Order: sequence, then structure tokens, then C-alpha cells
Amino acid sequence: MRGAPIRDHYDVLEVDRQASAAEIKAAYRQLALQHHPDRNPGDRAAEEKFKEISQAYAVLGDEDKRAHYDRFGAVAGDLPFGAEADIRVVTDFFDAIFGDLFGTGRKRAAGQDLRYTLELDFVEAALGCEKEIRFVRTADCASCRGTGAEGGAAGLAPCARCDGQGFRRGKAGLLGARKECQACGGAGEVARVRCAACAGTGLLEAERIFTVRIPPGSQAGNTQRVAGEGSPGRRGGPAGDLHVIVRVKPDAFLRQEGDILVCELPLAVEEAVLGAEIDIPLLDQRVRMKIPPGTQSGAVFRVRDKGLPRPGGGRGDAHVRIAIEVPQSVPEESRHLLAKLAAALGPEAYPRRAAFRGRARGDSGK
Repeated sequence: MRGAPIRDHYDVLEVDRQASAAEIKAAYRQLALQHHPDRNPGDRAAEEKFKEISQAYAVLGDEDKRAHYDRFGAVAGDLPFGAEADIRVVTDFFDAIFGDLFGTGRKRAAGQDLRYTLELDFVEAALGCEKEIRFVRTADCASCRGTGAEGGAAGLAPCARCDGQGFRRGKAGLLGARKECQACGGAGEVARVRCAACAGTGLLEAERIFTVRIPPGSQAGNTQRVAGEGSPGRRGGPAGDLHVIVRVKPDAFLRQEGDILVCELPLAVEEAVLGAEIDIPLLDQRVRMKIPPGTQSGAVFRVRDKGLPRPGGGRGDAHVRIAIEVPQSVPEESRHLLAKLAAALGPEAYPRRAAFRGRARGDSGK
């Protein structure tokens, strides 16, 4: 069916466009039961039909997606079960709606998702990096090969409670009254003798070493999903995912404001007054910057193409923001020198200070 045109979803489910949600669900159930892979083992045509029916219901069975479809027609993003879809994903979709109506006796248990908090410094997060991480997750017991039985699979026997089916049928109805067997947990098999290494669980904790790639521009709270690196599934079930959550340590001089890299440059009073040439560390580069005499605190100098990486390539701009650092302690001799300097400069050297104090006195025009 690769490349085949997508049929109208209403035609696939054999319902009118005015059909109610209940009628659409009933039509899906009837057709899905007819073409379900467990009822048609090895029938490739039935499997493809089952996928087509399920993808039609995935759209029409959702109120918002149906409204979008009715207005705009077929949209590729609305079709989760195309010809290349894993049939297990499609059958799980059906089971989630109607329950496991066919359960041939083996319950697939998905593995658990895991979370890992990765702490990066600002430069690593901004430029992107690869980090080796170590975490603990469960893995199949090597002694019993994940079966929970001494001797591995040879040590398993059909569950006597459910006759190896993994479920027990109740009294109500033909299809809807099955319940998972509590004795075997839906596996259909039990251990003759429990594995001593894992106490019959089939699982042991093991350290996993994995290299994760963090993309450029990552910020605190960003999450990198690594499919299949969580705890493994049981009895053929899919493994969980690993979610790597980024935490960024604050940098003493660099920060991000929108898409701009900001570098705070501390200047001594004499450097601001007389001017200076200073090396500015910007992520993975150093820039020699000339600071003109009389530079004020808060002044910003733009450095082109030396900032944060852009998604499409290249770099943004960086802003160097001046912060004049005043000495916290001054020796007595230096105090006399500062007093002489202030007297020599006079109030004319500080026009904004004079304007501010004039306004405080209520001087007109100030």
C-alpha cells in the first residue's frame, strides 16, 4: 500500500458524514473485529485493512480531529497508522478502546520511563555537547533470562488457573467479560521454581552508561527524550523511554536574554575613566575590545556574529554590558587621593549628578 491514495475516512468506516460519535465507534468496532490480526493470522491484506480502519477512527473518533478533517480534508499529520505502522501499536490502540477481546494469552507489559537530571554549565548548554551519563535501570535477569524461573524458559509451565491463556472469562457475554489472570499476571505461564537470583521477578537493577547529545541553545527545563532507553518491557513489550532533563548552572558573567548573548564586563573606575583594551570571553571565543574613555556603567557594546548559535547555522550577536566596580574597601592614603581628585575635577565632571541633585532641591528647569 506504499504510495496508495488515502481513502475517505467515512467511506473506510462505511458511515455517513452525519453519523454520531456512537455510530462511528460501533462501525469501527464491527470492522476491526472482522479484520483484526488475531482473527486473521498471517493475512497481510487483513492487517493492512485493520490499519486503514484504525487510522480512520483515530481521526473521526476524536471530536477536534474530525472537525478539522471535515473542514480541510485528509491531513497527513492526522494519520498515525499508515502502511508502515507497527501492527502492535495499532492493536494496542484497539485494545485501549475495547479491551483485549482476542488476548491469545500473552500480556505484553511496557517498560517504565525513566528521568535523569543533567547539570550543564552555561557554555555547554549554549553550544551543545555530548555527555556520558550513568543511571540505574532494571534489566532482564541473566540467570533466568528474564523469565523469573530457574532454568529459564524451560522452567516455565502453563498457568493452571487460566489454562495458559493469561485471562479468565467471567459470566457476562461472549467478548467483554474477560479479566487478566491474577495468578500469572496475564503471562499465561508461571515458574515451576522461582529464580533465586531475582526472587522470581525476572529483573535485576543494573547500571547503564549512555552518551546523550544535547543540542545547541538548550535551556533549563528542556527535556531530551531518548526512545527505548528506559526500563525494558516484559514478554515482548516495548521498553520505556529515558527523559533527560537539562539543568543549567548560572554563569558569573554570561547569560541569555531572548536570542542575545549578554556578557557583563566589570570595569575598574580608572578603566572607565581613562579607557582600556580588554579581552572578552564569549562562549568559545575571545574578542579584544577597546573601551573608550568616559564609559558609563550600563553602556552596551554590540559584537556581531559572536553570540549564540542559530538553528539555521551561524551565530547571533553578543552584547557586552558595562558594570563599573567600585572598591569595597579603600586604604586611608587612597581616600586622601580620591578627595584631592574630586576637588580637582569639581562638580562639572558629573553633570547628571548635578542635575539629579538640582531636581532634589526643587530647582526649576531641572
